Order: sequence, then structure tokens, then C-alpha cells
Amino acid sequence: MKIKYVFGLLLLLTGVAVNAQRVVVLGLDGFSSEGFRASKHPNIDQLFAKGLITLTNRPVMPSVTLPNWTSHLTGQGPEEHGVTTNKWILNDHPLPAIETDQDGYSPSIFKLLKDQKPRVKTAYYYNWAELINPINKKYLDEISFEENDKYQGNYAKAIEFMTKNKKDPTLVFLYSVHTDHAGHTHNWMSPQYIEAIEEGDRAIGAFVAKLKAQNLYEDTYFLLITDHGGIAKGHGGVSVNEMQIPWAITGKKIKNLGLTDAFFSSNKNTSLVLSKIFGLKAIPKSWTGIAPKEIFK
Repeated sequence: MKIKYVFGLLLLLTGVAVNAQRVVVLGLDGFSSEGFRASKHPNIDQLFAKGLITLTNRPVMPSVTLPNWTSHLTGQGPEEHGVTTNKWILNDHPLPAIETDQDGYSPSIFKLLKDQKPRVKTAYYYNWAELINPINKKYLDEISFEENDKYQGNYAKAIEFMTKNKKDPTLVFLYSVHTDHAGHTHNWMSPQYIEAIEEGDRAIGAFVAKLKAQNLYEDTYFLLITDHGGIAKGHGGVSVNEMQIPWAITGKKIKNLGLTDAFFSSNKNTSLVLSKIFGLKAIPKSWTGIAPKEIFK
């Protein structure tokens, strides 16, 4: 008994959890609060039933894709990370970031994890090619891109990755652009857009069911994030349709607040929340988001 106690104490002191901590970030591009209210999403509702969902989250401006996903993953606004359009590439952009790593990228949550908790396994799954451009890939253990709006293969790969690394702390970023493309093609709030949301909900439900079957569910935090809403067939402006989006989280240290607007929420906050979950201490000075205290037990 004494040996087990000492071993457990050493695990705590070295930051190694007895039950590996996992975080899954589920990203649906172009998912508006308006769309959330108009669609059916029983799997999302069930997943976050013991956590919280807010429909008053704000994108950063401009309300376009790459600036916002970069803000989610770097804790900064475009004025800090310098990603102001979807055309940003490392060697050609007009506004320099105010803080970069040795390779010229704004410091991401993946960098912080690898620097401070090197045992954490990181994975990045996506199906819009430009999405990864502002992220330094050397801090990612697995990267997978699917073409033509497909994402089911990435969901399967994420299950395999989490199973393989089930004894390690893990951060999985699992993104799909199909919802956004439905809005651009058919109009935000069209039947096709609503169906794209509901299709995503079904995929999330199947994904969670497989995690439960692999005993990977109980110790996992889940976040649901997006970048912007839309109006007609576009976005980028400042209408409520574009600037009000869902943000959700559940996990053992998260309060059960249900559907709430009890805290300030911005896309800049996501990496700060992840940092708190993983117990990171050194936060870059350029990160201007917050980890809302109201959401934690």
C-alpha cells in the first residue's frame, strides 16, 4: 500500500495523470447561433447536457474563417496574430504577428502543450486546406487532411489516435468545413444548411458512441467551437447573423450551466480554457483571451 501511495504521489508531482486526460475540440465551420436554434441536434445536446452551451459567443473581426480559427488556437485577435484574411501564408502577409516562435508562427496551444507538457499527444484533423497555414506543424503528432468536404475518415482516424495514446494526455482538434460550404452554396438558414448541421450532429453522436465503446469517454473534455455565422450566401460583416455563434464545453471540472449567457465568450478564449484544463502556467504575453472563471467548478 505504501509503495502504491508513493507512486501515485510521484505521478501527481510530475504532472502525469493516473487516468489520462483527453480533450476533443469539435469544430463545425460556419455554424451560427441562428442555425443552432433552427436545427435538431440531439447528440450535441446530450454531449453537453452536464456542461454548458452559450449562443452569445463572438467571433473576432473580420468574421471570416482563417482569422477566427487562428484566434481559437492562439488566444489572440487578428491585431495580434496578424491573420486578417483567408489568404494568409507564412512568407506573404501584410501584418506581422506581435509574437512568434523561432519559425515565424504565432505561438499556438499545441506549442504550449509540447513546451510545458511534452507527454501530451496532439492531433489535427481538417478538410479545408488553408486552415493549417498559421499553425506550426512541428508541434503536432498527427495531421490528416480530407478533400471534397469529407470528414468521416478523419473522425475514424481520431478514434484510432486516441485509442493508441489512451495512456497519455491528448488534445485532438477535429474540424469540418461542410457546414460552411452548405451556407455558401445554398444560403445560410436554407434547408441544405440546416441538414448540414444535423448531419454533423449525427457524426458527432457516432463518434462519441465509439469513444464510449473504447472506454475513452469518461475522462474526456469536449469543446464545440465554430468561427462565424452567415447571411445570404456570405459572411465577413458585423450583423448578428454573422457575429453570434455557439460555444460549448463539458468535462469533470466544468460547471453544469446548461444553455447560458452568464459569461463573456469570444473565440480568443478557447486556448486559454484549454491551457487551464491542462494546467499550463506560462501563457504568452500576446494571448489576450481569458479563461472565464464562471465556467469552472
